[in-house]
Amino acid sequence: MRAFCNLALATLLSSGLVFASPAATDTDTDRKVAALLAKMTLEEKAGQLTQYASPKEQLAREGRVGSFLNVVGADKVNALQKVAVEQSRLGVPLIFAYDVIHGYRTIFPIPLAEACSWDPDLAEQTAAVAAKEATAAGIRWTFAPMVDIARDSRWGRIAEGSGEDPFLGAAFARARVRGFQGASLKEPTSVVACAKHYAAYGAAEAGRDYNTVDISVKTLREVYLPPFKAAVDAGVGTLMSAFNDLNGTPASANRFTLTEVLRNEWGFRGFVVSDWRAIAELMVHGIAATPAQAAERALHAGVDMDMEGSIYLQNLPQLVREGKIPESALDEAVRRILRIKFALGLFEHPYADPDREKSALLANEHRQLAREAARKSIVLLKNDQNLLPLSKAVNSVAVIGPLADSRSDLLGCWPGQGHAEDVVSMLEGLKGKIGPEKIHFAKGCNIQGNDDSGFADAVKLAQESDVAIVVLGESAGMSGEAASRVFLGLPGVQEDLLKAVHATGKPIILVLMNGRPLTIPWAAQHVPAILETWQLGVEAGNAIADTLFGDCNPGGKLTTSFPRSVGQVPIYYGHKNTGRPPSDTDKYTSRYLDSSHTPLFPFGFGLSYSQFEYRNLKLSADKMRCDGSIKVSADVTNVSLREGDEIVQLYIRGLVASTTRPVKELKGFQRISLRPGQTRTVEFTLAAQDLGCYDENLKYVVEPGPFKVWVAPNSVSGLEAGFELVDK
Repeated sequence: MRAFCNLALATLLSSGLVFASPAATDTDTDRKVAALLAKMTLEEKAGQLTQYASPKEQLAREGRVGSFLNVVGADKVNALQKVAVEQSRLGVPLIFAYDVIHGYRTIFPIPLAEACSWDPDLAEQTAAVAAKEATAAGIRWTFAPMVDIARDSRWGRIAEGSGEDPFLGAAFARARVRGFQGASLKEPTSVVACAKHYAAYGAAEAGRDYNTVDISVKTLREVYLPPFKAAVDAGVGTLMSAFNDLNGTPASANRFTLTEVLRNEWGFRGFVVSDWRAIAELMVHGIAATPAQAAERALHAGVDMDMEGSIYLQNLPQLVREGKIPESALDEAVRRILRIKFALGLFEHPYADPDREKSALLANEHRQLAREAARKSIVLLKNDQNLLPLSKAVNSVAVIGPLADSRSDLLGCWPGQGHAEDVVSMLEGLKGKIGPEKIHFAKGCNIQGNDDSGFADAVKLAQESDVAIVVLGESAGMSGEAASRVFLGLPGVQEDLLKAVHATGKPIILVLMNGRPLTIPWAAQHVPAILETWQLGVEAGNAIADTLFGDCNPGGKLTTSFPRSVGQVPIYYGHKNTGRPPSDTDKYTSRYLDSSHTPLFPFGFGLSYSQFEYRNLKLSADKMRCDGSIKVSADVTNVSLREGDEIVQLYIRGLVASTTRPVKELKGFQRISLRPGQTRTVEFTLAAQDLGCYDENLKYVVEPGPFKVWVAPNSVSGLEAGFELVDK
């Protein structure tokens, strides 16, 4: 039997200490909530638990609705709010919600792209700007951040999260919650955040949206829950329950996740909203025969608000009268929602300021931040013979591809109130960078479809130019919700276009614009330079031009593995070793007959116009006590002539434990800037809690034993050392 470190910390991790949240205990607020509750009828209580997506003035007047979503604009919001506050019996204000995922009017890079910056502080800033703009339009609640871990790039909603790793996902979850909610929700520029989709939605079977999830509770706790826990610890005010079935119980009726874990273990005091009509879908799942049963199951599980449905409004009052639901359970759900409304200051200041709406949207400083975020999100995947950056003295550039002159596709999925005319296209950005007379454009083909009639013009243009930039990828609608894909290659005839341009022999740069990892093995082998730009928002064209011509040195790194083939999916760096790890020489190991088991581009990978060397890995000790910590450091040197950013990553591996551990686990990262020749010692601290895992009894434990540690530029290389964790 293995010895466990006797740590109070292990208990804390499983029980869940939390920071102060917008719904934290406030005696004065609780008194106000109790007084209001005492005056409410059952119908008014059920109304507070109801949200609609279209204006319903009469329900607002009757106090039978608590929230609206997709009602935006100060004038529209104020008109409905006036009905609720001034014409209803109790004057309870409404809370207006919207999917402000990566910007309201100023659209920033999609979250998957922004995570490739490995810069949570930047994400906090972009979320704060999104909140500032949204609140100007009367929105005080956003359905973000999406913190689902996604390891299957067939799933379209991978675009909305931070990738495959729980440690990195937790860092961005905390940052975005802080950015949206600010120092206080009472600030007029703060919105209450909503961590979604709780839980394990990103593990949908076969990558098909809304599909079943069947995973172990150990995997749930170690991989899929940590970003939600981080959001709760950061004070998130609300969570959204997911669509999916989780281990036989739909997430929106799952008392284990919604009550036992979220409230009893983690101490969450905010409220939970269902996803769109997810409570009604409990009947389709087959766990409720009637709307009343669906309402009963969801409320019992811990869902407080019914999004875009009348299930609660039409059934809860009668269920209470029949004694099937105690009124105290209904009251508790209402209490959670009212606490958030008080925290937002809606009772004192229910109305939006129309004047602020006119000045806040798409402000110059917001666009400047969007450009910075876009530049930091770009990942250089390949750069043979230093083809990039291009010289501004180049005479003629062929810009080819269906996305080169697109604006709307650069907004990505969930573009808020972003307008295509706000976007700087890549073609526009390049013309602004080196002059329109040097830039020549041919579309070549459409994003989808088999029409190759434009190939000839594209090839001719490439032949007449010094260099060809081929801009390929997905439309905005090909990722996001309900956008699962079986084929992960370039859609339509885009790869054929790329091959035709490549055959000219001209230097060629592939610029990818997409919402998920793509399978591009031919391009990776034949094209000398590849730039992954994702969908970067309103300043996309300027940011890409900055990068192609060297005004910006790319420093982004992947937060999700790129498969060689869809047959490798799901693929992620933190896999288990198995009893027969893959071997190129032994058939009877965990490998493929027809392809490498490794990703095309691994997690944490990204090149730069600079080169960096890692040296002198040091550990402060070769043994670490179970109640102690150890410092890990390495020297990173810029050995090139160009200043650049490097993202230094810390990984560990527990070599022997009571349950199997991943081959690597990210436990730290730092984005640093280095001048030519500059060396910086990058230091990390590993504490006991960083080394733990869940045992066979699903208790978080920190076990003595040997560990490996890496300080690395990505998940497949770097400097390696070892230490031992000891009990005493």
